[in-house]
Amino acid sequence: MIEPVVFVRLDAAGARARREVVSLVHRDSYAERIATGDAFAGDRAFMTRFDAYTSRDAFDLVMAYVGGEPVGQAWGWPLPPDARWWNGLETEPEPGFTAEDGTRTFALSEIMVRRAWTGQGIAHALHDELLAGRRERRATLLVQPDNGTAYAAYLRWGWTPVARLRPGWPDAPLMDVLILPLPPGSTPSDRSRSVP
Repeated sequence: MIEPVVFVRLDAAGARARREVVSLVHRDSYAERIATGDAFAGDRAFMTRFDAYTSRDAFDLVMAYVGGEPVGQAWGWPLPPDARWWNGLETEPEPGFTAEDGTRTFALSEIMVRRAWTGQGIAHALHDELLAGRRERRATLLVQPDNGTAYAAYLRWGWTPVARLRPGWPDAPLMDVLILPLPPGSTPSDRSRSVP
């Protein structure tokens, strides 16, 4: 029998309380990239970003557990009117694209699954769980153009590339900006379910 994936949703304070688990999932999920010496991927830089992200009141984290073990995580937050998310955008795709009011755009910042659990639909389930019930009209994420596996998944899940952006973090690579319209009235899924 396949054990169900259990989702736990946490606000900023709850996420900070599980900081060590967040780091564990990151180190396992990105072990190969971390081993290359990529400064942006390193756990110290990653956790510095995590600490900054969790200073946002509207921060939203979903963790996935199988048999009580953490296997993946995804998080984001709604972009406020003064959002720095769009800083480093090469070209605005259309007039007003970066105008934020706190309810227009949800920024999906991270999604990762530990290596032993990849290829089982957990990343997609985390993605759907995090975005279910959002009140924003669209979501955005950044992906490295050479990250073929993730990029292909995002395209399958309905995301559209619209621009390029280099985040303001030290050693940040140039990223593609993807957008996903969010359906009105979506509802959160059950908190425990089997992932096909």
